[in-house]
Amino acid sequence: MSRRTRPRSAAALAVLASLTLLAACGNSDDKSADGGTLVVYAGRNENLVKPLIDGYAKEAGVKLEVKYGDTSELLPTILEEGDNVRADVFLSHDAGALGALALEGLLAELPDDLLDTVDDRFRDDEGRWVGVTGRARVIAYNTNLVKPDDVPDSALSVVEPRWKGKVGFAPTNASFIAHVTALRETVGEDKARAFVQGLKDNDAKRYDGNVQVLDAVANGEVQLGLVNHYYLYNEFKERPGAPVANAYPGQTGGEGTFVNLSGVGILKGTKRQAQAEAFVRFLLGTKAQEYFRDEVSEYPLAQGVAALPELPPLDQLKTIDVPLTRLGRDLDGTLQLLKDVGLT
Repeated sequence: MSRRTRPRSAAALAVLASLTLLAACGNSDDKSADGGTLVVYAGRNENLVKPLIDGYAKEAGVKLEVKYGDTSELLPTILEEGDNVRADVFLSHDAGALGALALEGLLAELPDDLLDTVDDRFRDDEGRWVGVTGRARVIAYNTNLVKPDDVPDSALSVVEPRWKGKVGFAPTNASFIAHVTALRETVGEDKARAFVQGLKDNDAKRYDGNVQVLDAVANGEVQLGLVNHYYLYNEFKERPGAPVANAYPGQTGGEGTFVNLSGVGILKGTKRQAQAEAFVRFLLGTKAQEYFRDEVSEYPLAQGVAALPELPPLDQLKTIDVPLTRLGRDLDGTLQLLKDVGLT
């Protein structure tokens, strides 16, 4: 299939300007037909997923070339490469990046049997990407400094005066950016802007990533932190009994908990379609889903694999009512908002 370079949309150009897996693996005939090395762009932490991906390559007997990096770095790379993209598969840290690629027509439709593995709300409504794991945005709090009943039940409330200088967040993290996009879609542009501006005006402390935010909460540098839920359990692995807990917004009021996902899509025009589908099939298989649950503490999204018992079930959480397919539609608008406020 020809991969002619075509002009990017205005949204894609804005993104470029703003952002500087043993399951069935297909039969041997499929691999022979595709041949070559499967190239994966992985926007997940290399230390977390490399053992899984390397194990898959060894057990399946396939050649893999993996380019690791932040989703926020790999997305503009793919957009810039366009129809000449080297990758066959993109493993993303969040749904927004996958949505942006789908809107640009760079993702191929996935087989129904792969899509049907996951609940409708965790996959693209046109079948171009599918969720692998779920990740809830929570308000982590220091249990020595904050009583559970005093934790805000809305992320929007962490900008209240009583939390001045007591909140940590990572403004350049893809999950934070996706959360702001979800807020823009649900509570509206004005309230979302007030939230972002409030973080700055209320002297919220900025960190490079969620790990640093969670560490700061546990150390008492800040009392509250905006992070993904699983960082707590990684903290406990290193520091059992650390004085930190998660609060899931919206359980007694507020807009609800934002549940994003890590997901995967196959780049359109790949010459290794069967190999790519086999890789996606592995990510949605029991082995990989249990790995993400047990090693990373994320929510498995494939049917038949239960989450950790200490996590509140996804179907019992009050969640922000925004289809994840919409997160890629105005990513550039969120990036511009953060820039305007001075957070990036």
